[in-house]
Amino acid sequence: MTFEQLNLINPILKALQEEGYTSPTPIQEQSIPIVLNGKDLLGCAQTGTGKTAAFSIPILQKLYKSEKNKGIKALVLTPTRELAIQIDDSFKAYGRFTGIHHTVIFGGVPQKPQTDTLRRGVDILIATPGRLLDLINQGFISLKTLEFFVLDEADRMLDMGFIHDIKRILPMLPKKRQTLFFSATMPPEIAKLANTILFQPEKVEVAPVSSTVDAIEQSVYFVDKNGKKDLLRFLLKDPKIESVLVFTRTKHGADKLAKLLEKDGIEAAAIHGNKSQNARQRALTSFKDHTLRVLIATDIAARGIDVDQLSHVINYELPNVPETYVHRIGRTGRAGHEGVAIAFCESEELPYLKDIQKLIGIKIPVVENHPFISSEVTSAIEEKKVVMKVQAKENKAYRGSKSNGDFWRRQKTTQNKDKK
Repeated sequence: MTFEQLNLINPILKALQEEGYTSPTPIQEQSIPIVLNGKDLLGCAQTGTGKTAAFSIPILQKLYKSEKNKGIKALVLTPTRELAIQIDDSFKAYGRFTGIHHTVIFGGVPQKPQTDTLRRGVDILIATPGRLLDLINQGFISLKTLEFFVLDEADRMLDMGFIHDIKRILPMLPKKRQTLFFSATMPPEIAKLANTILFQPEKVEVAPVSSTVDAIEQSVYFVDKNGKKDLLRFLLKDPKIESVLVFTRTKHGADKLAKLLEKDGIEAAAIHGNKSQNARQRALTSFKDHTLRVLIATDIAARGIDVDQLSHVINYELPNVPETYVHRIGRTGRAGHEGVAIAFCESEELPYLKDIQKLIGIKIPVVENHPFISSEVTSAIEEKKVVMKVQAKENKAYRGSKSNGDFWRRQKTTQNKDKK
């Protein structure tokens, strides 16, 4: 299918052509007609499936065709600054020939440039929850004219503690509106929230969270905790690793690792919630234009990072939630490109690795030939194998003794019958 077959208007088709897009992704193909038909939408899709275009394109088209009344007509609510900026960039790219005004607001920066833009008037507002509530309370924003409400990355909203902010925002929205709800996962609380804000929604589900992109080459390195930094240095000597997104569990760990690599002369920067907005944007821009080779991120800060031809993702620390692993490695192997996902695993992370492999349905290949292989991890695995063998023998012996017992009981019953 092509975008022309989705009955899109010429200004949007022209913009898509300039972006180099010809065919919609599965979520775009399914979602765009639903939104154009005015239905509420419940979309379950992981990062990298093209869901931003799935809601931004039809919203732009509907606003282009509607009456040009004053006031905010579409609100997109998203958890992080980076993702908000990325969504705003998408509206800018797809709507460049429509004349529709949009802006993005988020915390951590002075509000005056944002409020100045709001005063001039916008049709589409992309916002993070905290800054949105702040500017509503100050009287800069009214949602009375709203026609479209998009809640993006709902599961991350829950993870980041924004669920209460969302519940404060919902009563401010007009009851008559079109609502689009997107989440990579559907935990019970998110499903409950969806039921309260959607009216007879159409459901679209693509790329289940348990799936990993076939184009991604995955591997795991068993390494001691103290050997991880040396293993990372060792791997970065390979020129094939052109750009790499490294995931750590904590902000402090990201900063520490960035400083360590910089000391070794490797271009690296950390990105997380404690960094200033300017610092985060500088690092992200440098990484996107490939002047920065290594970007170290926490999971929350990484939402919204969309880099063309990202060659590698390294899980410096394995996540304790297996779905997070899928989100992380989904940053590479996009748009038909190949990608490589490497995981470091110490002994305490073995249960995490087990859960990840159970979720994705494959055993990740182990790289055994490297200088920092962990004797602790391998011995733990061997010990587990021995225990499992012993248990298997004991179970076999037990089954044998049980069957023997059954045999003698049957024999005794037969003898008793004969006596009678």
